[in-house]
This record gives sequence, C-alpha cells and structure tokens, in this order.
Amino acid sequence: MSEADLVTAASLDGAPEDAATVDALALEAPPPAVEREGKPMVARWYAVQVASSCEKKVKATLEQRAITLGVDSRILEIEIPQTPAVKLKKDGSRQAAEEKVFPGYVLVRMMLDEDTMMAVRSTPNVINFVGQEERRSTGRARGHIKPRPLTRQEVERIFKRAAEKKPVVKVDLAEGDQILVTAGPFKDFQGEVIEVSGERSKLKALLSIFGRETPVELEFAQISKQS
Repeated sequence: MSEADLVTAASLDGAPEDAATVDALALEAPPPAVEREGKPMVARWYAVQVASSCEKKVKATLEQRAITLGVDSRILEIEIPQTPAVKLKKDGSRQAAEEKVFPGYVLVRMMLDEDTMMAVRSTPNVINFVGQEERRSTGRARGHIKPRPLTRQEVERIFKRAAEKKPVVKVDLAEGDQILVTAGPFKDFQGEVIEVSGERSKLKALLSIFGRETPVELEFAQISKQS
C-alpha cells in the first residue's frame, strides 16, 4: 500500500460517522502540548510504514526504545488498528482472529522533533514515515521524507473502522478452487468455485448434477477445499 493509498483509504472508507465509537484515547482529550527550547510542541498522530508482518514487533521495540532514549514523554502512543475477523479453514471450522486495518503500518502519537524522529526511524523494521518527499536541489538521489501528521478526520475514520464489531470473514477460497460438499442435499458432490461472498459466508460453485454443470449456492460450513 502506497502512502497515497493509506491517506485515501483513511478518508474514504465508508465507516459510520458516529463519534461515540471512536477510540477514546485518540479523540476525547485535546493533544497535549509542552514547550521545548521556548517553542510549544503538540502531539499528533503519524503513520509509519514498517516491514511486512512486523507491526507488533515494531510496536514493542519502539515502546522500549522510547524509554531507553528518554523520549517516552514525547512518544505517547503506538497503535495497530485492528478489526475482529473470522478465518474459515479448509475443513470448514472457524477461528477467531484480528484483521489489521492497514497492514504494513503503525500509528504513532508523538511530539515531532529530531530526537523522536530518530527514535522512530532507527527502530528495526521501520521503513519510514508517511509524508512528503523533499526533493534535493541537485542530483537525482531521493530526498528526505518530511512526516505528515494525520488530520483529525483521518484519525477518526481509522479508529472508527477499528471499533466496528462485525467480524470480517477471511476464507481461504478463490474462484477456480475445487471443493467437496460435506453437508446438505449436495453432500459428496465435487465442484468448482465461481464466486465467493465472505460477508454472507457463502459461495457459488458449479456442481455436476445429472451430467450438467449447475451453479449452486453453498454455505462455507457445507464445503471443504480440495488440494
């Protein structure tokens, strides 16, 4: 996911507008402000791109590094927004899980200065902040990324989406997969998946009935995936 995709998804994801569902730690209180070298500093949320599947590792490491480097009063929160999910296994059983809202990113609420930026950027498995590239005046080398704070609207939408209670169904099925019907009137029939509807926990498959390929709607619990 690119930086533009993250911002666009955060702004346009269609999540409900009820502010009561927003994570309280993100929105109830105004951002704290402190003075450093005579200048006021305000905590903002920033998106940080990390290596694939390293979100939890980055969160734990950065929390510890903030204490070690003495910037834990300015790196205030590190979040991995997630929604509940249900994984449907090949045998039809279900497993509770969590689905990351933005895989490959963590959100950090921090007071941005040279020390806190260095603490984040030097954390293992961190790629960079989401922000704008400042082009170099000479040469073709890539410029420095200037972190861009998320807007209040973006933060609200991200945490509202994470607060949604309806689980996302993740199924290890795709069009073209071969299945065996294990329950219902078509038990023991084999077929090919032609459509998957995770929201409804159903799929459509072509089954050979009386020698003819017939589309049949089945529930996930009624089938097993064939290797």
